Amino acid sequence: MKIICIGRNYRDHAKELNNPVPKEPVVFCKPDSAILQSGKPFFIPEFTSDVHHEVELVVRINKVGKHIDEEFAHKYYDEIGIGIDFTARDIQKECKEKGLPWEKAKGFDGSAPLGKFVKKETLDLNDIQFRLEKNGEVVQQGTSKDMIFSIDSIISHVSKYFTLKIGDLIYTGTPKGVGKVEIGDTLEAYLGDEKMLTTRVK
Repeated sequence: MKIICIGRNYRDHAKELNNPVPKEPVVFCKPDSAILQSGKPFFIPEFTSDVHHEVELVVRINKVGKHIDEEFAHKYYDEIGIGIDFTARDIQKECKEKGLPWEKAKGFDGSAPLGKFVKKETLDLNDIQFRLEKNGEVVQQGTSKDMIFSIDSIISHVSKYFTLKIGDLIYTGTPKGVGKVEIGDTLEAYLGDEKMLTTRVK
């Protein structure tokens, strides 16, 4: 199982980080050791002092595919969930300044909390509402209609480079409002009004 992530997929988020709006999906990967199941605590690693939350819709692949046309991409997933892409922003900044890859800022152990999934037929795929609450206050709120690249276009693009396999996860990008987490914070992610993911920062 692999975790494929899409960066800068919401214009407002790209702007808040002073990044250009991409012309094609920005792709990076996390190892499977990044997965953190809902309910488990997230421990801030000792190598960073600036971990940010990024809540995202997550697609789980249910069929092997390569070079998938966008019009057929909907056949390769039937569930959508929610996750958090934790980012060591200080490490990422340092790597970017040196022109180095920044996977270690994104792919460290526990950096991909993963919540429950629901059948996609229960959702309006053009307007999936989701949000992240920190200590009971909404800090990020988004909808799939604001994505620069749709789920189907992401699947098509990614499959040009990687064979998609059953169980692979695609984190589809985060809306604006990313911010630092601190020890003692409780993070709760929602699809609509249903709580799908909880983690406490330690």
